[in-house]
Formats: sequence, structure tokens, C-alpha cells
Amino acid sequence: MLRGIGLPVQSEWVIFVLALALVGVFSVTLAVLPRSWIAKACKKDRDDEQLFSAPLKLLGGFAAISYVVALVAYLAPHRWNLDPQLMLSLCPMYFVRMMFDPSLMATFFLLAPMNAAVYGALGLTLEYAWLAFRKRTSSQT
Repeated sequence: MLRGIGLPVQSEWVIFVLALALVGVFSVTLAVLPRSWIAKACKKDRDDEQLFSAPLKLLGGFAAISYVVALVAYLAPHRWNLDPQLMLSLCPMYFVRMMFDPSLMATFFLLAPMNAAVYGALGLTLEYAWLAFRKRTSSQT
């Protein structure tokens, strides 16, 4: 069932969509790069535990938090009047809730995991960027 909710102006969201797309492309690129290249970029040994454990922890944390945010966005009563711009930036899948009102099962097994994947990839990207730039600045001093 479609609802007539006024969406934000499309041009305001172009940068947001491009940022999420870049995070996705970067995460997929990291997934297919050889381990030695990633270690070289982060100035770490190829067998260093922190090279993969720290990014995976942040990926899991971001994914868990964004999964819960997606569930809260779905289960929130309409009387809460959640700000669409804030919710779309925290949970891109909120757009589907605003327009089509998906079932609870679709939210649990499709929309919330997709939201978790997007923000998990963001966490992974941030951690690898931090590892790469932190080592470069500390090795120069």
C-alpha cells in the first residue's frame, strides 16, 4: 500500500547515495585484493592478527547497530513522527517502509540485513582507512 509522504528533495540525497556507492565499491575491492597488498598498504605484516581482526570487529559492530536501527525504524509507531531525513541517513531501507510498508518477515530477513551490510561495509572501510593512515603518520615521525 503506497503512502503519500513527502520525501526530501532528490538533489539533497545525491551526495549521500554517491557516498554509500563509493563505500560499497571500496569494500568489494578490498574483498578481492590479495592479502599481501592490503598488508602493504597498512604497513603491517601479512600474518598480523590486527590486520583482519580489527576491521571485522568494526564491521560486526556497525552491522549489529544498523540492524537494530532498521528494526526500530520498522517497529516505531507512526505517532512518533520520525524525521524522514534523519531516518533515511541512518537507515536507507526506511524509504521502503515509508512507501510500501513491508511485512515484519521481510524486514527481519531482507531489509534489516541489507541495512546491516551497508553500514557494516562503512565500518570496514573506516577501519582500513584508519589502519592505513595511522601507520603512515607514525612511521614518518
